[in-house]
Amino acid sequence: MPASTRPRTPRTPRTPRTRLRVALVALATLASAALTTLPSTAAQVDSPVSGHLTGTLADGATWVADVPEDWNGTLLLFSHGFGPLVARNAPTDAVRTALLAEGYAMAGSSYDPNGSMWALNSAERDQFATVDAVTAKIGKPSRTLAIGNSMGGLVNAQLARDGGGRIDGALGQCGLVAGGTDLNNYQLDAEYTIARLLLPGQDVKLVRFGTSAEASATADLLTKAVTAAQGTPQGRARIALAAAYLNLPAWAPGKDRPAATDWAGQQEQQYAWFAQGILSFVEGGRYAIEQSVGGNASWNRGVDYARLLADSAHAPQVRALYKAAGLDLRADLRTLTAGATITADPAAVRTAQRTSSAGQGLDVPLLNIHTTADNLVPVEQESRFAARVRASGDGALLRQAYVERQGHCTFTTAETVAALHALEHRVETGHWDDVATPAALQKAATELGLGGAAYAPYRPAPLTVGRDGSAHRTQH
Repeated sequence: MPASTRPRTPRTPRTPRTRLRVALVALATLASAALTTLPSTAAQVDSPVSGHLTGTLADGATWVADVPEDWNGTLLLFSHGFGPLVARNAPTDAVRTALLAEGYAMAGSSYDPNGSMWALNSAERDQFATVDAVTAKIGKPSRTLAIGNSMGGLVNAQLARDGGGRIDGALGQCGLVAGGTDLNNYQLDAEYTIARLLLPGQDVKLVRFGTSAEASATADLLTKAVTAAQGTPQGRARIALAAAYLNLPAWAPGKDRPAATDWAGQQEQQYAWFAQGILSFVEGGRYAIEQSVGGNASWNRGVDYARLLADSAHAPQVRALYKAAGLDLRADLRTLTAGATITADPAAVRTAQRTSSAGQGLDVPLLNIHTTADNLVPVEQESRFAARVRASGDGALLRQAYVERQGHCTFTTAETVAALHALEHRVETGHWDDVATPAALQKAATELGLGGAAYAPYRPAPLTVGRDGSAHRTQH
């Protein structure tokens, strides 16, 4: 959504720089000693209530909270990912245990349980309402930090965008930060490629699912097509093309990473993701998003599939596999472009942009961490999101760090806690310094003694999606 039209919570007026410098000089002597001994969390705070708390919000959403007796004054607000609408307050039980032991209070809501599992219509509202409900019971926190993973990482980015004065910082994990429309569009490109090239002549329903059974039937049909195609060089080349459009990593769990030019090995590992049922997740998610936004918010009319492939980091692999299979890549790309006729429902696109995008701006510091081989929320989403944040002028508030590992949200407890401590440093000092660098996060995580860590230098490729935010105005 353009910065001029997205909803934003008004920022607190800034203190003029001259007065600010005077104030800082006046406070410098008093503050210096405190800053040099600043703890990683706030001091212990007496709370009238501790233990496990629950409640219900006005829209029927439920919330849970855990408050230790030696509460350190920081409230962590957790936004859960796509799935059953059940209240959760931590990404894993192990993370909850570790953070409660450090004195944090933890809370989170189910989001509104009366609609789609893609609960972006209510999630941000319910999370802010959860803070109010918990605060009414335990007292005002000295600091509130948001955490979210997967779909909850998108909610978390919305909280960071709109939460000035209500939260102080945010930590995103494997977040779907490019938003629902980009997600639906690049997934559509992959689904369409499978249907068009591996099931030629068949009328495969790809959008506007009326029931979850329709979505499941499409997932089953596409998965069987991929399984059959894997048996021939031509089929493997076309699977690689679909994988490129899906932004699917070429490194699967339980396997060594293929060499940079091991094209066949890369395709084999991409196929492993398909064999594990990724298309069932994709189609189930599409049905839920369509329920939430009131129709189909994705399109491919007007997409040039040759240009789209050229923008993909997987293009060299696809070209090599097509050449080895004796297939005409240009002919397949022309076929895809000529048959691209799917249009979006304009009202659904508008709703998705309003509810299911993180927009551009940030009100508070945000640290995003992502695994480098994420099969469900590609790490390339981070590059798309960072470009939008920089365009808004808020790039200084954002940091991104990467864990060299396969899978979605497969972070260790140590990696999560170390990232939280890095965010706290930014909130406490007003500076990132070097705490969010790969080396610093790796050192901090290792020293926690809470399991392994694999932070590493990494720069994600651009997201292969081929549409901008205004494309829906001309494609239908």
